[in-house]
Amino acid sequence: MDESIRHHNPNPILRANPLSKLLFWWMNPLFKKGYERQLEVEDMYNVVNEDQSETLGNRLEEEWAKEVERTKGGKRQPSLFRALFRMFGFEYLLLGLILLLEEATKVIQPLLLGGLIRYFTPGSGVGKTESYLFAGGVSLCALVLAVTHHPYFFGVQRIGMKMRIACCSLLYRKSLRLSNEGLSKTTTGQIVNLLSNDVNRFDQAVIFLHFLWVGPLEAVAVLAILWHELGPSTLAGFAVLLLLVPVQGWMGKLFSKFRTKTAKYTDERVRLMNEIIAGMRVIKMYCWEKPFGDLVKKVRNEEIRYIWRKKILSATVAVSWVLGPRFVYLVVMTTVSLVGIHLRARQLYICLPLLFHMGQMMMGVLFVTNQNIQDVKVVFIRFYTFLQLSELPSTELGRHEKDYSPAKNCRIVIENVHAKWDKEVDQPTLQNVSATVESGRLVAIIGPVGAGKSSLLMAVLNELPLLEGSISVTGRLAYVSQQPWVFSASLRQNIVFGNKYEKTKYDRILKACALNKDIAIMPHGDLTLIGDRGVSLSGGQRARVSLARALYMDADVYLLDDPLSAVDTAVGRHIFENVVQGYLKNKPRVLVTHQLQFLKEAEQILILKEGEMIGKGTFKELSMSGIDFSSLLKSDDEQTDKTASGHVTSTSGSHHLQRSMSHEPQSKLHESSRHRLHSTSSKSHEVINGNLRFSVHESMRGSELSLTSVGTIGDEFSAEEVQLPEEEERHQGTVGLGIYYEYFKAGAGIIKFLLLVFLCLAAQGAYILSDWWLSRWSNEEEARYSALERHNALLAEGYNATNITIPIVDTNFNVSVFSGIIGGVFLFGILRALMFFKVTVDASQALHNTMFASILRSHIGFFDTNPVGRILNRFSKDIGHMDDLLPVTFFDFTQCALLILGIVGVAGVVNPWVFIVVAPLIVLFVIIRRYYIRTSRHIKRLEGTTRSPVFSHLSASLQGLHTIRAFSVQGKFIEEFDNHQDLHTEAWFLFLTTSRWLAIRLDWLCAMFVTAVSFFCVVAADSLNAGLVGLSMTYAMTLMGMFQWGVRQSAEVENQMISVERVLDYSRLPSEAPLEAPNDRKPPPDWPQHGRISVQRVSLKYSTDTPTVLKNISFTIEAREKIGIVGRTGAGKSSLITMLFRLVEPTGSITIDDVDTLQIGLHDLRNQISIIPQDPVLFTGKLRRNLDPFSNHSDDALWKALGEVQLKNAVEDLPHGLDTEVSEGGINFSVGQRQLICLARAILRNNKILMIDEATANVDPRTDGLIQQTIREKFRKCTVLTIAHRLHTIMDSDRLLVLHDGEIEEFDAPHLLLQKPEGLLRKLVEQTGKTETTNLIEIARKSYENKNRDDINEEVQASNLAEIMRAISLHDVAMTIEELDELRMAENKEKEAENGTGDKEEDIEDAAEKVSREESETKDPIQDIGGKDEDLNVDVGEMDNGVKSVDGPTGETPVGDVDDEVESEEKSKLLADNGKKADDLDVDVGKVDENDEANETENLLSKDEHRK
Repeated sequence: MDESIRHHNPNPILRANPLSKLLFWWMNPLFKKGYERQLEVEDMYNVVNEDQSETLGNRLEEEWAKEVERTKGGKRQPSLFRALFRMFGFEYLLLGLILLLEEATKVIQPLLLGGLIRYFTPGSGVGKTESYLFAGGVSLCALVLAVTHHPYFFGVQRIGMKMRIACCSLLYRKSLRLSNEGLSKTTTGQIVNLLSNDVNRFDQAVIFLHFLWVGPLEAVAVLAILWHELGPSTLAGFAVLLLLVPVQGWMGKLFSKFRTKTAKYTDERVRLMNEIIAGMRVIKMYCWEKPFGDLVKKVRNEEIRYIWRKKILSATVAVSWVLGPRFVYLVVMTTVSLVGIHLRARQLYICLPLLFHMGQMMMGVLFVTNQNIQDVKVVFIRFYTFLQLSELPSTELGRHEKDYSPAKNCRIVIENVHAKWDKEVDQPTLQNVSATVESGRLVAIIGPVGAGKSSLLMAVLNELPLLEGSISVTGRLAYVSQQPWVFSASLRQNIVFGNKYEKTKYDRILKACALNKDIAIMPHGDLTLIGDRGVSLSGGQRARVSLARALYMDADVYLLDDPLSAVDTAVGRHIFENVVQGYLKNKPRVLVTHQLQFLKEAEQILILKEGEMIGKGTFKELSMSGIDFSSLLKSDDEQTDKTASGHVTSTSGSHHLQRSMSHEPQSKLHESSRHRLHSTSSKSHEVINGNLRFSVHESMRGSELSLTSVGTIGDEFSAEEVQLPEEEERHQGTVGLGIYYEYFKAGAGIIKFLLLVFLCLAAQGAYILSDWWLSRWSNEEEARYSALERHNALLAEGYNATNITIPIVDTNFNVSVFSGIIGGVFLFGILRALMFFKVTVDASQALHNTMFASILRSHIGFFDTNPVGRILNRFSKDIGHMDDLLPVTFFDFTQCALLILGIVGVAGVVNPWVFIVVAPLIVLFVIIRRYYIRTSRHIKRLEGTTRSPVFSHLSASLQGLHTIRAFSVQGKFIEEFDNHQDLHTEAWFLFLTTSRWLAIRLDWLCAMFVTAVSFFCVVAADSLNAGLVGLSMTYAMTLMGMFQWGVRQSAEVENQMISVERVLDYSRLPSEAPLEAPNDRKPPPDWPQHGRISVQRVSLKYSTDTPTVLKNISFTIEAREKIGIVGRTGAGKSSLITMLFRLVEPTGSITIDDVDTLQIGLHDLRNQISIIPQDPVLFTGKLRRNLDPFSNHSDDALWKALGEVQLKNAVEDLPHGLDTEVSEGGINFSVGQRQLICLARAILRNNKILMIDEATANVDPRTDGLIQQTIREKFRKCTVLTIAHRLHTIMDSDRLLVLHDGEIEEFDAPHLLLQKPEGLLRKLVEQTGKTETTNLIEIARKSYENKNRDDINEEVQASNLAEIMRAISLHDVAMTIEELDELRMAENKEKEAENGTGDKEEDIEDAAEKVSREESETKDPIQDIGGKDEDLNVDVGEMDNGVKSVDGPTGETPVGDVDDEVESEEKSKLLADNGKKADDLDVDVGKVDENDEANETENLLSKDEHRK
């Protein structure tokens, strides 16, 4: 899908000749380019076929399938190792032969050195010519090592890379097949960890595995040579090495154990940081920095504890590389001395290199090999566990979509489906669900939270396994998920989704989904890159992009999971008309929705409750049935800001009139309307405070005029601005010395650092001293042997005595001194390693803590401008480098650097001629390193930037897994993953080859150094002795390999210090104001007592270079006032929250109860304000901790709060109650439940000030009503500020604060503001449509009258408030209260004029009948609103118990006095009428509670009598 990652640049290795491949000459053009300019992705070479992800993935998938097939029914488990061995085993074994040649050369070289040293031994008989040959042989061995070492390492590293690529591809393919049961047993973090960390073990393990068989062969050869030179005493050294093998095995297991423990705590810390960064706004507003800080500190301390234990083992290993050979020297030398063998220089310098090599092999290489084997074993186990997770039945991976032909007679048939997600739970997710969706039919699914609506779609998609029943789908499916899924690519790529781009079709879809205007204002149109998870798009834009993608797929059957919930009113109506009933009108559609005004247009409606289908049929059939339809939907008639002004009802005491859905001719509709209204007038009215209302389920039918009035919305709606993510700041050039200073300063003070320097120098001094002492010892033995030889020669010639002095060699003294020096090497070596690792671990801990504290105290703007992944990268990758890689690499470099300096220094002191060659070699070294490091830095950067998309693609795929599988595009996503892997492979391949390019050139420099030293020794033979020649030559040979390794490590240290630099950047972020104020500025303990807020001349801007968002605003909010805040997008509504919480520091004056909030601590302020955020944020951990992180409240208080938000029963049903673990992101709770938990938090805090940031924007209808009711009941004594996107939720506020462009446009009671024809609120309200406008005006009027009437008591006021709440929750409108009153009064006057005054009872009865007749005969008031004369279909739904509390007893309603007899008689009459059968009526007479109806009848009669 992402064509931008493909480029054409053939790999020159394919055309390179063998010599070029051997010396990596084919890399020279790239180095030249990298030296001249920064390398880009286009400069990288394409992967060769054998390294391609698709090729390797296919091969491993086949081998794994064979492995699984072979082990079926047997005791043996499938083995990933066997599958990989069949792929790469032969190639890998061949490379072992190259290693064997290299190691054989290392054994032969000391023998040639021994021949060269004989030349410096008096009387050896070796001539000058032979000495030059020996010197040439030593030099040739050095060249052979330089030539053979790098092809082997490059070959095995390339195989390791292939294994990693193949395993990643297999892992990704498996993840796309995982069933929901399988997904529940893993996490995205674990899968990413397998891909990022575990597979990297292959890169290391393959390097050393061959040593397992080459090492023993080499040991046999070395033992034979040493036996020849030293005799049986050699066995002592080998015995030591063999005894250390089990110790190494034990240490390897210990290392593996510590690594596992560390990984566990690292995963936990990174997960915590991910949650903290994502929820930082909530954490700051709730003042939760301390508990989360303590939590991270606790986990980090545990992590550091195991990191330090690992470093102790690492110190032991690091020392063993140096100390191991010395320890073997000591044992062998001591044994040789004790058995009376005098060690001459030739023997010593044959044995020393061999012992050194064997010591490193046994104590270093084999230990690392063992360690890697343990790591790889863990990896294989983890991979096996993952590959064994359950997966969905085998499906086509969608590689042949182009061959697809549309199916005929597309349909979905659902027959008696029973299903459950969790087999251990008794309650099924779905039960007794049956439905058929034919072509051209729309089936709507409705129901409350947790009813199983989305689960039914999952069952259709085969994601939810069925227990009983069957589901058959004819045709290709397309699915739009409830939470829109957008991946990181261009907007066009998100919509086209890998299909062929067809402009005409594409433009038509954009128009249908109302995306044209959005695209028009994007920087690069539809080619604009949208960030990870679509961070640069709004929720509504993401929903429309997701919908457009489904349309572009041109599938046969469409499953739409509430796609309209994220868009606003007008766009929602536009999409419903142009997509659901337009673009898709001829296809089967299943629509899960809470937008109940659209139900009338569905051919069939399914009602789900607790997983069971409790109703099915058309809208009309469900209305006519006896099902509790109205009760189910009464509180569900919400989300009215998204209902496109389609409601035609009058709430708060108005008629709920509906237009007919029938397709009868217009005349019949009019006639039917008369009949229905007349029939209903006396029999189906519900009475609320003297006004009429019809049944609630009729309130869902929309005005046809309002439907057509938004028909051109695609051209009229205002587009939303897209904000592109900022690029991450990147430093240029080398890492400065200041970074090194800060690093060591964080880990050590000046004393500790000086001690570290002393230990480093002391350890290196002891190391050189040990070798010098051996040289001195061998020279003494050589001098003794030479004198003894001359003495014996003279005696053989017949002399009785000679004047030759035979030196006395004190062997015991030499052994004792050598032992002491080796003890010093061990002591200083281990102390140096431990001190170094202690300093680096402390530095890592200190810098992590500093960065975390800096992040926690940073301004909220930092988190708004930096994506979560970018910040998290510092806490995961960068801290990970500082914990694990940097200490080892830095120590290795330090050790190598000191050894190299020591080697060059010793060789130069012994033979000053060497410095002639050293000078130009150093110049060459500097030039080559500088030439290399510039290109290497570019490639390292490219490797990092190309690695990220691999993980991002995996993460995005797991997020959109259901969508991917629904569209059957797994093949395309596998192809995309392979493309991302190939791009990373290009960078990794260059990383390997550039490393080898440098290494082979440095080894050639070292070979030249060895050659120079060996030949200069022959030239300066007169001034040298055998011991010094042996010492300098041994050191020079040691330089081979070590030099290039040290240089590469220096470059690696510089690269890894970038992590320190990045962490230091985040440690210096600007901080917020202090959390706690000084005692002299602290507010009183009981502050605030009232909750009065005064804002004077306040301005706010988010940064110095951004515009002012709040401009010199002033207002005062009295205690207990309920304030609504409205305004268009960008008006500054959310900035008010930012201002009051001081998330950004404003200018001006803000006081709460006369305390200046700008002068007190942030926690002093924020602790006193509760907030219910728009997006509910839950954190991983116990539910108890999510409610009360400081443990300030008892369990009883927590249960009470849960009970007040209707969650108590749900939590009690959970196995662990309050101790239930909240999953990552709170996904084990529904969105509605998460919002209710946030509401419970606010209740627990019990503050005097509450802020609500449209807490019901993303919840279902029932939850919306519940939240609104709870807020009004629980916070009636608080000052409440509500930011509203839905006007109906704030129309009953005391006052409305209307913002425009950061300024207060209006601030008064809603009713008064609506009287201003040109007022901004009036304009906002009118944009919702005529019917909605009428409804909102009515709510505001009733609320205003209720609050400003002095003649009613509190009980009546409460009753009226309940009525207003009922109106808000129902939120439909037909005719205004004034229109109803006018009709009533006109009828009464006409009655009086015609018949005079008569019996009161007859008058009232006649009046009622006349009203009914007039309402059917005269012009329908709705016509004025709707513009069309349509059938008025009026039904009476079943009332729920809430009617009692809303309507109240008659005595609570001030409507005048009514004669008791009239009440009784009329009540009996109406009750009798309501009891009649209604079969001949086209209405549904619901079952009305008798007490409720009696009360309402009294209200009706009282009202009529009062008016008459």
